[in-house]
Amino acid sequence: MARHSSSRRKFIQNSSLAAAGFYIVPRHVLGKGYIAPSDTLNVAGIGAGGKGQGDLAEFFKTKKVNIVALCDVDDRAAATSRNSFPKAGYYKDFREMLEKEKKNIDAVSISTPDNTHANATLAAMQLGKHVYTQKPLTHDIYEARLLTDAAKRYKVVTQMGNQGGSGDGVRRTKEFIDAGLIGDVHTVHAWTNRPVWPQGIATPTGKFDIPKELNWDLWLGPAKYIDYNPAYLPFNWRGWWAFGTGALGDMACHIMDPIYRILPILYPSSVECSVANTWKDMWVEGSFTDSCPPSSIIHLSYPRTDDKGTIKVSWHDGGLLPERPDELLPEEAFGNWDGGVLFIGTKGKLLADCYGDNPRLLPTVKMKETLPPITLPRVPEGHYAQWVNACIAGHGKGVTSSPFEYAGPFTESILIGNLAIRSWMYKNPNLKGWNDKYLGRKTLLWDAKNMRITNFEEANQYVKRERRQGWELSL
Repeated sequence: MARHSSSRRKFIQNSSLAAAGFYIVPRHVLGKGYIAPSDTLNVAGIGAGGKGQGDLAEFFKTKKVNIVALCDVDDRAAATSRNSFPKAGYYKDFREMLEKEKKNIDAVSISTPDNTHANATLAAMQLGKHVYTQKPLTHDIYEARLLTDAAKRYKVVTQMGNQGGSGDGVRRTKEFIDAGLIGDVHTVHAWTNRPVWPQGIATPTGKFDIPKELNWDLWLGPAKYIDYNPAYLPFNWRGWWAFGTGALGDMACHIMDPIYRILPILYPSSVECSVANTWKDMWVEGSFTDSCPPSSIIHLSYPRTDDKGTIKVSWHDGGLLPERPDELLPEEAFGNWDGGVLFIGTKGKLLADCYGDNPRLLPTVKMKETLPPITLPRVPEGHYAQWVNACIAGHGKGVTSSPFEYAGPFTESILIGNLAIRSWMYKNPNLKGWNDKYLGRKTLLWDAKNMRITNFEEANQYVKRERRQGWELSL
């Protein structure tokens, strides 16, 4: 574990543009005025609908990007992007696109269901293409470690799509904490209003015709083959373990980013959780183990990388909230609609909204006192343009806020929370009725070096999932 901590610190320290994990592209790299062809980035989009459609539009908005190829398994989802970029080649299989367009592509934007993030990302990296992959970076823990190692090997510009990582809020939060305004942080709470899609429900049933516009087999990707059901598309896949990562996977990369980016932590040493289920779901055969739960609370214990004890981090979703701090006035907002994060230190507390926005000391009257100066570099161009600029500058010259060297361990850390949830929901097929061998009654101990839970063997099936033939991963 010490090796990983040292590696992360060295990565941060070695960048002359880094300030404790915050990066910005120098203006002189890009020049001014006319954009020469050599300063134009040819981007392909894997996932052209939904969030992918929005991502491509953001890249194109920089006026430094040509969208040269599009890929989507569903023609209906891709329709708007295809109309917006009519000259771009169009494919349903990203593997075919990368093979046929590899000479035309400089970089790839990946915005598919979580299930196929790792396959598409690794394939692009192995061709030497820069990659922007939506959060969470991967579907399982093994994939996150693999893409972290891939970033070291293939030396391309990488960025995970957690836009708050380039925001002013997380930087201002760090300036407050580094100035000692709340002392040494020992406890943090993070929460979200998600899920806003169905979770904690029975597995869909019924026989349906596959729409002619959809390649269902490609949509499934590495997941076990099941019959098509419209309940999963276009958005509700997030609530099913086979394809998504639930509320934690959807929002923790935004809300927990200030925690992971600022505090001296890397991997947790232990995790425990509690999950909201109905009585029937918990105790009767046929419980809803294919679906993520409607709400959960996760407690992670992180050894500090400076060997000064531990930091406790708790996650709350599905409408569950931590205790409201006494220092917050009754009419003052506790985070915002999407969620928030509360840092608790030896000298005080700090509250921020989703993405680390609007950080404020508690009680908020302290914000009228003399505050520390702005010292960290900001990213005025934003998360998308930062990646574009870094790609144009080239690996080792441009920098990004969430390179995989950072985003990989961060994602891995988050997904350990899902491992705990799935272990809580685990039902032993050899037992009649509910299996209470774990059921949240013990703390799971995590061996980060070997990526294993050491005290509940059944949990380790969620570290690395089984993949369908043809969807294996290898560096």
